[in-house]
Amino acid sequence: MQNELSPGAGAAPLLSRAAPSAEDVRTQLQRIITSPEFPPSGRGGAFLTYVVEETLAGRADRIKGYSVAVEVFKRDAGFTQDDPVVRIEAGRLRRILERYYLVAGQSDPIRIDIPKGGYVPAIGWNDPTPDTQIRPVVDDGSTATRPRRLFTRGWLILPLLLVFAAGSILSAWFFPIPWFGGPASDEPTLAIAQFANLGEGPRAESYTLGLTEELLTALPRFKEIKVFGRATSKSLSPEAGTSLVQTDLGTRFLLGGGVRVSGDLVRVTARLVDTQSGEILWSQIYEDNIRTRDQFTIQADIANQVASAVAQPYGIIAQVEAANRPPDDLGIQACMLAFYGYRAELSAERHAAVRACLETAVADHPTFATGWAMLSMVYLDESRFKFNTRNDASTPIERSLQAARRAVQQDVNNTRGLQALMTALFFSNQVPEALKVGQQALDINPNDTELLGEFGTRVAMSGQWRRGADLLDRALALNPGGGGYYHGTRALAAYMLNDTETALIEIKNADLQKFPLYHAVAAVIYVNAGMTDDARREATLFNQLRPDFIPNIVAELKSRNFQPADRARLIADIRKAGLPAADEVASTMMLPTDSSATLQPR
Repeated sequence: MQNELSPGAGAAPLLSRAAPSAEDVRTQLQRIITSPEFPPSGRGGAFLTYVVEETLAGRADRIKGYSVAVEVFKRDAGFTQDDPVVRIEAGRLRRILERYYLVAGQSDPIRIDIPKGGYVPAIGWNDPTPDTQIRPVVDDGSTATRPRRLFTRGWLILPLLLVFAAGSILSAWFFPIPWFGGPASDEPTLAIAQFANLGEGPRAESYTLGLTEELLTALPRFKEIKVFGRATSKSLSPEAGTSLVQTDLGTRFLLGGGVRVSGDLVRVTARLVDTQSGEILWSQIYEDNIRTRDQFTIQADIANQVASAVAQPYGIIAQVEAANRPPDDLGIQACMLAFYGYRAELSAERHAAVRACLETAVADHPTFATGWAMLSMVYLDESRFKFNTRNDASTPIERSLQAARRAVQQDVNNTRGLQALMTALFFSNQVPEALKVGQQALDINPNDTELLGEFGTRVAMSGQWRRGADLLDRALALNPGGGGYYHGTRALAAYMLNDTETALIEIKNADLQKFPLYHAVAAVIYVNAGMTDDARREATLFNQLRPDFIPNIVAELKSRNFQPADRARLIADIRKAGLPAADEVASTMMLPTDSSATLQPR
């Protein structure tokens, strides 16, 4: 009699070892889900049990996202792929299994994996011999799908994995940015509960439904988070408990609130809750007059304000994630958070680590659009800031353009990708094309403060200082605590607009002590304000950090697309601050004075 787990009719026979029996597989399943390494909360255990049991029963071909959603997550028959709950939980389960077999399950006899691209488990012996053909557990001869077994060399590669993992963890201790090593699905997850109707009658109900819909439109524009769709939102009542949300969805953050209409006033309360602790991380009250503004405008405006506060790169979720990341976190989200940490500081030290992290991320996940975008901006900094420049066959700007185009190819609506393309085009002296791409990105997500700040900077440096200042003001109003780089550019815009008071305030808000160009901007602002000693101090610091800049100041300013009159003003004030900067006329008359070809004004 044929073993119930042996290959069906027509299958190639095993060379030396039978497939695990159903009893063995169920024993291994219990060993995994009862292990201390397997999280007790969430639906991971139910998910894994369901797909394994379906495979043992010969129904592997029926394991689809829809069936998992209905059977495990109890979604109704109207479930669609707009709801990412299954994909997110599958990514989490893959990481749990990877960790389990790396830590507690090294010696387990059977290995269970969920290969990427589907939900059918691959099941086989954990220590296959070289002459053993590993097969997944299947039914008693049916035509069910037989997934290919992963890690067919098991113990041959396990020592290498352990060495790599140990090296990665040690690297995380010694460097500020942890090394990348996880699937591209570890972004923070957010669910939106239906807002409560705190008033009476259909008026408040209409505002409630409309606001939830606007939030479902505004929040997914931020690509650094994953937002559950309409199906999930409709299933979450205003009274949904955080523990229930975390258990059913595995969602870290829950956004909810209430709407009250009284007379001509509509009041919206919004709050963001950590489902793990039940703590309210953020709350806000919004009020508007329904007599002076129409319903759609009010709903869209409030939703945009909430989305900016919660989901922007320097917003509430990003702050919580950055504060709670373990030092040995190897995921893509750690790379993204590290990128924003680097952007806030702009130091050569952090640049090198972020570049390494992102290069590994996109190598492992070539469709990671946001990673390509961030890498594009990091590559560009090798050229414009002279951070860790490498002697590659291609220039930093060429690599930046290539990475930005990869980002946009992967996701044409990824605002970070469009931001990177805009910036790379700008530094390739394609200014009109750059600003056109920037405006396109802004049309997609007008609430992205990282994009707003970068676009405002490019507009300002191209000579449109007033418009650039307005864009930067908008970015800083939405996010007053983030982006020191943009405070610095706003200070420069104020200097160019002869607004000395604002320039002094903004340059102090920037406070980028490790960023060389910060000191150059501070020097010219202090010169303009009559603060000569401060100007000379900042100029000296700048020259120490970037000794190559002043001898090439005209080329440096041209590379940033400053207009001739703006270049002349900056050079004149740099000279007043004590640095020997040659103006454009003098720079054309420079001659080499010795064999080293050092250029000096004639």
